[in-house]
Formats: sequence, structure tokens, C-alpha cells
Amino acid sequence: MKEIRAGIERLNKGNPDVSIVIPAYNEEENILQTLSSLAASSTIKSVEILVVNNNSTDNTEELVRSAGAQIITEKKQGITPARNAGLRAAKGFYILNADADTIYPPDWIDLMTAPLENEKTAMVYGTFSFIPTASTSRAVYFGYEHISDFSKWINKKFREEAVNIYGFNSAFRREEGIQVGGFDHPPGTNEDGWLGLKLRVSLNKKLHHVRNRKAIVWTSDRRMQIDGGLLKGTLKRLKRHLS
Repeated sequence: MKEIRAGIERLNKGNPDVSIVIPAYNEEENILQTLSSLAASSTIKSVEILVVNNNSTDNTEELVRSAGAQIITEKKQGITPARNAGLRAAKGFYILNADADTIYPPDWIDLMTAPLENEKTAMVYGTFSFIPTASTSRAVYFGYEHISDFSKWINKKFREEAVNIYGFNSAFRREEGIQVGGFDHPPGTNEDGWLGLKLRVSLNKKLHHVRNRKAIVWTSDRRMQIDGGLLKGTLKRLKRHLS
């Protein structure tokens, strides 16, 4: 815990250039691993880490406070209210979206914010690999991830690139996010992709896919398992993209 706290304190050099926003609901089993990976980040930027406690009933908040990250409370349940609360509280020029069950590499902050130095870029999104939590092996996920990368290329070239954006691995400028109404989105859509769409269309800018292998994040496959496993989860995602 002392090492995590020291790392987070080292990143916060005063007025933040970057705000990393992490929604959290009952994440006591995962949050320290995520904070530990972020605390080991290599960047000269000033970084604040905000964890949005979304009605956790476990020790999530206590662990976050002990680790030295900031806690924001959002009583309205849901990922969209949580992300909007983090956006309102953030002070950084850039917002980096993260999740409480994901491990971030040391160069992630700089590699994800660098494309935003180009004013024509509205939002960036990255690449991920799954951490297996059930019976699906890494070898199977390895194949799935390569198919997913090809799907991202198809979306960018022929369909809608914004569907490639995931909330645990994306970044944008704070003021521009506020300008387009934050993460609010219509029913049947996702908060992360819809924000990317709003930023691209409203500001007449581009989205950017960070492909550098040093920016790959490792995230739990628990959402895939909640959706019924790899096959059912893939079909659900395919249906959502096609609609």
C-alpha cells in the first residue's frame, strides 16, 4: 500500500495535466491492482487519479483512500452517472477513462494523450487484451483479440468508428467533453462510443486508434462471462454493433 500511495503522490505534481477517472462499484478485489499499475506510470505530466464510488457496499472506498487516490461519490447508480461525476470533478486538461479491473502499462498515459496534441483529434481509443477469470484460455482470447482488431478496422473504414471506443481505454479533452454534454447518451447506446460520436460530429474532428503495443491494457473478462461466456458475449456485441 505504501508503494501505491508513494507512486500516486509522485504523479500529482500540482495542477493536473491529466485526470484519470475510474468508476467503481464493489471493487475491493480489483481496485488496488489497478491503482498499483497506474502508480507505476512513467510520465512527466501531472496526474490526478479520481475514483468514483458508485454506492459500493464493500471496502472499495477505504482501500482507495488508503492508496492516496481521490474519492468522488455518485449516488445515482450506473456507469453513465459515475463517468459524468468524474468528468465534473476532474481538473485535468485531458481525461483518461479507466476501469477498476484493468491493468495499465507504464507508458499508457503519454501514449494515449500524445495524439490529442493534434487539435484535429477529438478522442483516442486503445487496444486491450483479456485476463481470463473462468474457463476461456488466453490462447482462445488471443484469437478473439485479433479478430476484434480486424473488426475495428472494418468499423473505421466502412461503418462507424465510434463503436470501437471502450470506456476503460480512451481519452479526450475535458472542456470538449463538457461542451458536448459529457457521457449522456440515448437509450440503446453506450456512453463511451456515443461520446466519441458527439465529439467527432459536433467538433468536426477525428478519432484516433492508438496501436502501440506499449499502450495495450489488460482487462478482466468478467463482462464477457456475465454475458454468458465468449460465444454468447461475442454474439451480443456483434448484434449491438450491427444495430
